[in-house]
Amino acid sequence: MSKEPQNETPARTVIATVDDFHDAVEAIALGEGPVAVDAERASGFRYSQRAYLIQVFRRGAGSFLFDPPAIEEFAPLQSVIGDVEWVLHAASQDLACLREVGLDPTTVFDTELAARLLGLPRVGLGAVVEELLGIHLAKEHSAADWSTRPLPASWLEYAALDVELLVDLRDAMAELLRQQGKEQVAAEEFAAVVAKEEKQPLAEPWRRLSGITSLRPDRHLAAARELWLARDDLARSTDTAPGRLVPDASLLVAAKALPTSRRELASLKAFSGRASRTEIDRWWAAIERARTTDDIPTQKRATDTLPPPRSWSDRNPEADARLKTARAALTAVSEEHSIPLENLLTPDFLRRVAWNPPSPLTLETVSDALAELGARPWQIGLTAQPILDSFVEPHQPDETAPEAAS
Repeated sequence: MSKEPQNETPARTVIATVDDFHDAVEAIALGEGPVAVDAERASGFRYSQRAYLIQVFRRGAGSFLFDPPAIEEFAPLQSVIGDVEWVLHAASQDLACLREVGLDPTTVFDTELAARLLGLPRVGLGAVVEELLGIHLAKEHSAADWSTRPLPASWLEYAALDVELLVDLRDAMAELLRQQGKEQVAAEEFAAVVAKEEKQPLAEPWRRLSGITSLRPDRHLAAARELWLARDDLARSTDTAPGRLVPDASLLVAAKALPTSRRELASLKAFSGRASRTEIDRWWAAIERARTTDDIPTQKRATDTLPPPRSWSDRNPEADARLKTARAALTAVSEEHSIPLENLLTPDFLRRVAWNPPSPLTLETVSDALAELGARPWQIGLTAQPILDSFVEPHQPDETAPEAAS
C-alpha cells in the first residue's frame, strides 16, 4: 500500500463548521475501542506551535480531519474521547498543541515509545508500519506548512492515513510487548508521558541563539540579546518563525560587528534574511539599545547543569570512574532487555547520581535517588543494583562502551 491516494478513494474533506464538527463527534461516540489521534503544525513557518489540523480515527466511526482555527472549541470531542485510550506516535510532540484546544488524554499508547521499548531498529512511523504491518507510508508532507488554506488533497490523504493505521499498529505492538514481558514497562512509560509537566519558559530565552557562546560578556552580548528580542517581537506579532525573518547566523554577525550607524548595519552582506532590510529601523534600534544600556549581560548563567562528562576525569576523577563503570554495566542491561540505553535510564539521571552519589551507598538510597530524579519503578528495578555494584567496586570499564551524550 502506498500513501498516495488511490483512484477509488473518496476525496478527504476538512471539517471546518460547527454543525459538521458535532456530526463527527456523534459518529466518533458510536465507534469502539481506542482512538487514534494526530496533529499537524506549521513548525518552521509559524511562530506559534498551534495545531492546524487534527486527525482522529476510531473503528466503527472512520477518520475525521478537523480544522482547529475554524472550530476553536473542542470540548464536545473531549467529552466523548477523554476517557478512551488515545493512540499517538511520539505523543510528547503533539500533546501540547492538543491541550491548547482542550483535548487532553487520560491514557495513551505511544507507538513510537513502544517501538523503542521493543528494541526495533527504527522508530519512525513509516518504518514501524512497514516492519509490523507490511505497509509502506510515504512521508513527503511531514514538514509542510499546515497553516496553508486550502490544504492540498494529497496532504489530506497523507494526514488521514497517519491515523488510520495507528490502531492496527497499536494492537500488533501490544502483542509484542506481551510476548517480551514488557506490558508493565510500557504502561509506566505511557503514564509518564501523560503526567509529564510542560517545560517552563526559559528566563532568558535569547541565550538559545546559535553561536552566542562565541561572544564576550560585553556590549556584543547585549547586542545579541537586543536583536533576538526585537526579532522575537516581530515574529510573534506576525506569527512567523523567527528564522524565516532573520537567521540566527545573521543576528550573530550584526552582534559581532556592533555597527555604529544604520548604514553600516545595512552594508553588512552577511546580515541577511527576508526582513533584514525591510525592518532595518527595528534592528538598528536594537543595536542602539545595546550600545547605550547599562544592563550588560554576563556570559555565565546560574544553572544546576553538570560539567560535560569529557571534563570529569580532571574535575572529579572519582565521579568519572563511577560514571564510566555504571554506564558499562547499564549497557549490558540494555542489550539483555533490548531496550535502548537512553530509555533504560535517562542519561542525566545516571550522571547526577554518579557526580553526587547518596550516602550511605545502599540499594535503598540509590533507588530513592533515582526515584527523586524521576525514574520510573521499572527503570529503578533494572538499574539500581547494577549502579550500586558499580559504585561500590568501581573498575576500569571497557573502552569500547558507548559514551553518554554530554
